[in-house]
Amino acid sequence: MTYACPKGFSSVTPHLVIKDCANALDFYKKALGAQEIYRSKMPDGRIMHAMIQIGNSFVMMADEFPDMGAVGPNTLGGTSTSLHIYTDDADKLFKQATDAGATPIMPIADMFWGDRYGQIQDPYGHRWAIATHTKDVSPEEMEKAAKEMFSKGNSC
Repeated sequence: MTYACPKGFSSVTPHLVIKDCANALDFYKKALGAQEIYRSKMPDGRIMHAMIQIGNSFVMMADEFPDMGAVGPNTLGGTSTSLHIYTDDADKLFKQATDAGATPIMPIADMFWGDRYGQIQDPYGHRWAIATHTKDVSPEEMEKAAKEMFSKGNSC
């Protein structure tokens, strides 16, 4: 099967529902270096649709529309997903995001799967993994390293 995508898109594009999307757009620009592509407002001022670009990826977003079942993680009381960003300098982006108001969830560290990796939560309830790939690790090496780490009582 092939997928017809607009220019610049990949087959899967995240679409976030956010309580206070306008402020979230400003936060993502400051915290993650996002570029705003556009925003489209409803007559009442809520954002019907917006899009940013982080690196070579697009992220769509909109304000909450509870009457349509569209609510964000802060309204729900948590999230079941995270967005993963690969960047040239994970430490720098992690610091930039936390300086802008993101909450550190998992500090940046070298991980057994070959990434320098950490997690933050933005003020709107979305979790972001921030990583720099540092080395290629085979599935066998990864499994061995994971078993060793977990046998010592450590977690990711």
